[in-house]
Amino acid sequence: MSIHSEVKRISVPQLMAYKGQKKIASLTAYIAPIARLLDESQDMILIGDSTAMVGYALPDTLSITVDQMAAHAAAVVRATQRACIIVDMPFGSYQESPAQAFQSAARLLSLSGADGVKLEGGAVMAPTTRFLVDRGVPVLAHVGLMPQYVNTMGGFKAQGLTDEAAERIFQDALAHQEAGAFGVVLEGVAEALARRITEALSIPTIGIGASPGCDGQILVTEDILGLSGDRIPKFAKRFGDAASVIRDAAAQYADSVRDGSFPTLDHCFGVKKNQG
Repeated sequence: MSIHSEVKRISVPQLMAYKGQKKIASLTAYIAPIARLLDESQDMILIGDSTAMVGYALPDTLSITVDQMAAHAAAVVRATQRACIIVDMPFGSYQESPAQAFQSAARLLSLSGADGVKLEGGAVMAPTTRFLVDRGVPVLAHVGLMPQYVNTMGGFKAQGLTDEAAERIFQDALAHQEAGAFGVVLEGVAEALARRITEALSIPTIGIGASPGCDGQILVTEDILGLSGDRIPKFAKRFGDAASVIRDAAAQYADSVRDGSFPTLDHCFGVKKNQG
Protein backbone atom coordinates (compact mmCIF):
# COMPACT_ATOMS: atom_id res chain seq x y z
CA MET A 1 0.00 0.00 0.00
CA SER A 2 1.38 3.41 -0.95
CA ILE A 3 0.78 6.42 1.24
CA HIS A 4 0.21 9.65 -0.66
CA SER A 5 0.76 12.85 1.26
CA GLU A 6 -0.89 15.83 -0.40
CA VAL A 7 1.02 19.09 -0.39
CA LYS A 8 -1.18 21.79 1.08
CA ARG A 9 -0.89 25.40 0.04
CA ILE A 10 0.00 27.91 2.77
CA SER A 11 -3.16 29.83 3.59
CA VAL A 12 -3.68 33.49 4.45
CA PRO A 13 -4.50 32.62 8.10
CA GLN A 14 -1.26 30.63 8.29
CA LEU A 15 0.72 33.63 7.05
CA MET A 16 -0.95 35.77 9.70
CA ALA A 17 -0.01 33.22 12.36
CA TYR A 18 3.67 33.60 11.42
CA LYS A 19 3.67 36.99 13.16
CA GLY A 20 6.25 36.82 15.92
CA GLN A 21 6.92 33.15 15.18
CA LYS A 22 8.56 32.88 11.78
CA LYS A 23 9.89 35.28 9.17
CA ILE A 24 7.92 35.30 5.92
CA ALA A 25 10.02 34.78 2.78
CA SER A 26 8.47 36.10 -0.41
CA LEU A 27 9.47 36.71 -4.01
CA THR A 28 7.72 37.74 -7.22
CA ALA A 29 6.89 35.47 -10.15
CA TYR A 30 5.16 36.12 -13.44
CA ILE A 31 5.65 32.87 -15.37
CA ALA A 32 5.33 29.18 -14.61
CA PRO A 33 9.03 28.11 -14.82
CA ILE A 34 10.12 30.69 -12.24
CA ALA A 35 7.12 30.05 -9.99
CA ARG A 36 7.81 26.31 -10.03
CA LEU A 37 11.37 26.89 -8.82
CA LEU A 38 10.33 29.32 -6.08
CA ASP A 39 7.51 27.22 -4.71
CA GLU A 40 9.56 24.93 -2.48
CA SER A 41 11.31 27.75 -0.60
CA GLN A 42 8.90 30.69 -0.46
CA ASP A 43 6.00 31.21 1.92
CA MET A 44 4.32 33.68 -0.42
CA ILE A 45 4.67 34.40 -4.13
CA LEU A 46 3.47 37.75 -5.42
CA ILE A 47 2.41 38.36 -9.00
CA GLY A 48 3.40 41.99 -8.78
CA ASP A 49 2.36 44.71 -11.17
CA SER A 50 6.13 45.07 -11.56
CA THR A 51 5.38 42.54 -14.34
CA ALA A 52 4.85 45.66 -16.44
CA MET A 53 8.43 46.82 -15.98
CA VAL A 54 10.23 43.48 -15.60
CA GLY A 55 8.24 41.41 -18.07
CA TYR A 56 7.15 43.99 -20.63
CA ALA A 57 9.97 46.58 -20.39
CA LEU A 58 7.48 49.36 -19.65
CA PRO A 59 8.69 52.49 -17.84
CA ASP A 60 6.32 52.09 -14.90
CA THR A 61 3.54 49.87 -13.54
CA LEU A 62 0.60 52.01 -14.64
CA SER A 63 -0.47 50.40 -17.91
CA ILE A 64 -0.85 46.70 -17.11
CA THR A 65 -4.44 45.42 -17.07
CA VAL A 66 -6.57 43.19 -14.87
CA ASP A 67 -6.73 40.51 -17.56
CA GLN A 68 -2.95 40.55 -18.04
CA MET A 69 -2.41 40.20 -14.30
CA ALA A 70 -4.98 37.40 -14.13
CA ALA A 71 -3.26 35.48 -16.92
CA HIS A 72 0.14 35.71 -15.23
CA ALA A 73 -1.37 34.79 -11.86
CA ALA A 74 -3.13 31.76 -13.33
CA ALA A 75 0.17 30.50 -14.71
CA VAL A 76 1.83 30.91 -11.31
CA VAL A 77 -1.04 29.13 -9.53
CA ARG A 78 -0.93 26.20 -11.96
CA ALA A 79 2.82 25.83 -11.51
CA THR A 80 2.80 25.82 -7.70
CA GLN A 81 1.47 23.69 -4.86
CA ARG A 82 2.82 25.12 -1.63
CA ALA A 83 3.23 28.91 -1.56
CA CYS A 84 0.41 31.33 -0.81
CA ILE A 85 -0.28 33.22 -4.05
CA ILE A 86 -1.15 36.93 -3.95
CA VAL A 87 -1.81 39.07 -7.02
CA ASP A 88 -1.50 42.84 -7.39
CA MET A 89 -4.53 44.86 -8.37
CA PRO A 90 -3.35 47.06 -11.24
CA PHE A 91 -3.63 50.83 -11.39
CA GLY A 92 -7.13 52.06 -12.19
CA SER A 93 -8.83 48.79 -11.27
CA TYR A 94 -9.83 49.70 -7.70
CA GLN A 95 -9.32 53.37 -6.94
CA GLU A 96 -12.66 54.62 -8.30
CA SER A 97 -14.88 52.92 -5.71
CA PRO A 98 -15.09 49.89 -3.41
CA ALA A 99 -17.60 48.35 -5.83
CA GLN A 100 -15.15 48.70 -8.72
CA ALA A 101 -12.46 47.17 -6.53
CA PHE A 102 -14.63 44.16 -5.72
CA GLN A 103 -15.46 43.57 -9.38
CA SER A 104 -11.76 43.69 -10.28
CA ALA A 105 -10.69 41.52 -7.34
CA ALA A 106 -13.40 38.96 -8.05
CA ARG A 107 -12.26 38.74 -11.67
CA LEU A 108 -8.61 38.40 -10.68
CA LEU A 109 -9.30 35.62 -8.19
CA SER A 110 -11.85 33.74 -10.28
CA LEU A 111 -9.66 33.73 -13.38
CA SER A 112 -6.41 32.87 -11.58
CA GLY A 113 -7.21 30.88 -8.45
CA ALA A 114 -4.94 33.17 -6.39
CA ASP A 115 -5.39 33.36 -2.63
CA GLY A 116 -5.72 37.12 -2.24
CA VAL A 117 -4.97 40.55 -3.69
CA LYS A 118 -2.62 43.39 -2.89
CA LEU A 119 -3.58 47.03 -3.25
CA GLU A 120 -1.63 50.26 -2.81
CA GLY A 121 -2.83 53.31 -0.93
CA GLY A 122 -2.91 55.01 2.43
CA ALA A 123 -5.77 55.42 4.88
CA VAL A 124 -7.99 56.72 2.08
CA MET A 125 -8.04 53.17 0.68
CA ALA A 126 -8.87 51.50 4.02
CA PRO A 127 -12.64 51.55 3.33
CA THR A 128 -11.92 49.64 0.11
CA THR A 129 -9.90 47.09 2.07
CA ARG A 130 -12.83 46.69 4.45
CA PHE A 131 -15.31 46.35 1.57
CA LEU A 132 -13.23 43.56 -0.01
CA VAL A 133 -12.51 41.69 3.21
CA ASP A 134 -16.20 41.76 4.21
CA ARG A 135 -16.95 40.09 0.88
CA GLY A 136 -14.41 37.32 1.19
CA VAL A 137 -11.36 38.82 -0.54
CA PRO A 138 -8.13 38.66 1.51
CA VAL A 139 -6.22 41.93 1.18
CA LEU A 140 -2.52 42.65 1.56
CA ALA A 141 -2.13 46.42 1.91
CA HIS A 142 0.85 48.36 0.54
CA VAL A 143 1.97 51.69 2.02
CA GLY A 144 5.06 53.90 1.92
CA LEU A 145 6.69 54.06 -1.49
CA MET A 146 3.85 53.09 -3.82
CA PRO A 147 4.87 52.60 -7.47
CA GLN A 148 1.34 53.33 -8.69
CA TYR A 149 1.71 56.79 -7.13
CA VAL A 150 4.96 57.49 -8.98
CA ASN A 151 3.57 60.61 -10.63
CA THR A 152 2.30 62.22 -7.43
CA MET A 153 5.39 61.19 -5.46
CA GLY A 154 7.71 62.63 -8.09
CA GLY A 155 9.50 59.36 -8.74
CA PHE A 156 10.62 56.30 -6.82
CA LYS A 157 11.75 58.04 -3.64
CA ALA A 158 12.15 56.85 -0.05
CA GLN A 159 9.23 57.77 2.19
CA GLY A 160 8.70 58.61 5.85
CA LEU A 161 11.93 60.54 6.28
CA THR A 162 10.28 63.41 8.16
CA ASP A 163 8.25 63.16 11.35
CA GLU A 164 5.10 64.30 9.57
CA ALA A 165 5.48 61.83 6.72
CA ALA A 166 6.36 59.01 9.11
CA GLU A 167 3.25 59.63 11.19
CA ARG A 168 1.06 59.63 8.10
CA ILE A 169 2.44 56.28 6.93
CA PHE A 170 2.09 54.87 10.45
CA GLN A 171 -1.58 55.86 10.45
CA ASP A 172 -1.99 54.41 6.95
CA ALA A 173 -0.79 51.03 8.18
CA LEU A 174 -3.01 51.15 11.26
CA ALA A 175 -6.04 52.04 9.12
CA HIS A 176 -5.56 49.01 6.88
CA GLN A 177 -5.14 46.73 9.89
CA GLU A 178 -8.37 48.04 11.37
CA ALA A 179 -10.05 47.52 7.99
CA GLY A 180 -9.13 43.83 8.03
CA ALA A 181 -5.97 43.56 5.90
CA PHE A 182 -4.06 40.36 6.62
CA GLY A 183 -0.71 42.10 6.24
CA VAL A 184 1.00 45.28 5.11
CA VAL A 185 3.84 45.72 2.63
CA LEU A 186 6.19 48.49 3.74
CA GLU A 187 8.20 49.69 0.76
CA GLY A 188 11.01 52.23 0.74
CA VAL A 189 10.33 53.67 4.18
CA ALA A 190 12.70 54.82 6.89
CA GLU A 191 14.05 51.88 8.89
CA ALA A 192 12.93 53.20 12.27
CA LEU A 193 9.43 53.76 10.94
CA ALA A 194 9.18 50.23 9.55
CA ARG A 195 10.35 48.81 12.87
CA ARG A 196 7.82 50.96 14.75
CA ILE A 197 4.95 49.86 12.50
CA THR A 198 5.96 46.21 12.82
CA GLU A 199 5.97 46.44 16.61
CA ALA A 200 2.62 48.23 16.68
CA LEU A 201 0.66 45.98 14.32
CA SER A 202 -0.79 42.59 15.16
CA ILE A 203 -0.64 41.57 11.48
CA PRO A 204 2.57 40.79 9.56
CA THR A 205 4.61 43.47 7.85
CA ILE A 206 6.46 42.56 4.66
CA GLY A 207 9.44 44.79 4.01
CA ILE A 208 11.09 45.84 0.78
CA GLY A 209 13.70 48.47 1.42
CA ALA A 210 12.31 48.88 4.94
CA SER A 211 13.78 47.10 7.97
CA PRO A 212 15.22 43.74 9.03
CA GLY A 213 12.74 44.07 11.89
CA CYS A 214 9.80 43.47 9.54
CA ASP A 215 7.93 40.18 9.85
CA GLY A 216 8.96 39.20 6.34
CA GLN A 217 10.74 40.38 3.22
CA ILE A 218 9.88 40.52 -0.47
CA LEU A 219 12.05 41.23 -3.50
CA VAL A 220 11.69 41.08 -7.27
CA THR A 221 13.10 37.70 -8.27
CA GLU A 222 14.91 39.10 -11.29
CA ASP A 223 16.83 41.45 -8.98
CA ILE A 224 18.22 38.61 -6.86
CA LEU A 225 19.13 36.55 -9.94
CA GLY A 226 20.99 39.26 -11.83
CA LEU A 227 18.35 39.44 -14.57
CA SER A 228 17.48 43.11 -14.14
CA GLY A 229 20.58 44.58 -15.74
CA ASP A 230 23.63 46.12 -14.13
CA ARG A 231 21.76 48.37 -11.72
CA ILE A 232 20.81 46.71 -8.44
CA PRO A 233 18.35 48.67 -6.27
CA LYS A 234 19.75 49.74 -2.89
CA PHE A 235 17.24 47.54 -1.08
CA ALA A 236 18.03 44.41 -3.12
CA LYS A 237 20.87 41.90 -3.06
CA ARG A 238 22.05 39.63 -5.85
CA PHE A 239 22.03 36.04 -4.61
CA GLY A 240 22.86 34.39 -7.91
CA ASP A 241 23.99 35.07 -11.49
CA ALA A 242 21.37 33.47 -13.69
CA ALA A 243 22.19 35.99 -16.41
CA SER A 244 25.60 34.41 -16.99
CA VAL A 245 24.12 30.91 -17.08
CA ILE A 246 21.52 31.92 -19.66
CA ARG A 247 23.99 33.98 -21.71
CA ASP A 248 26.55 31.15 -21.79
CA ALA A 249 23.99 28.48 -22.67
CA ALA A 250 22.55 30.62 -25.46
CA ALA A 251 26.03 31.30 -26.85
CA GLN A 252 26.92 27.59 -26.80
CA TYR A 253 23.68 26.81 -28.62
CA ALA A 254 24.33 29.46 -31.26
CA ASP A 255 27.89 28.21 -31.80
CA SER A 256 26.66 24.62 -32.14
CA VAL A 257 24.06 25.59 -34.72
CA ARG A 258 26.58 27.57 -36.72
CA ASP A 259 29.33 24.93 -36.66
CA GLY A 260 26.88 22.13 -37.46
CA SER A 261 27.37 20.15 -34.25
CA PHE A 262 23.68 20.62 -33.32
CA PRO A 263 21.39 19.02 -34.12
CA THR A 264 22.75 15.52 -34.64
CA LEU A 265 20.72 12.62 -36.00
CA ASP A 266 20.01 11.68 -32.35
CA HIS A 267 17.81 14.77 -32.14
CA CYS A 268 15.82 13.90 -35.29
CA PHE A 269 12.78 11.72 -35.93
CA GLY A 270 12.42 8.81 -38.33
CA VAL A 271 16.09 7.93 -38.20
CA LYS A 272 16.88 4.25 -37.83
CA LYS A 273 19.36 3.41 -35.11
CA ASN A 274 22.51 1.61 -36.16
CA GLN A 275 22.20 -2.11 -35.62
CA GLY A 276 25.15 -3.42 -33.67
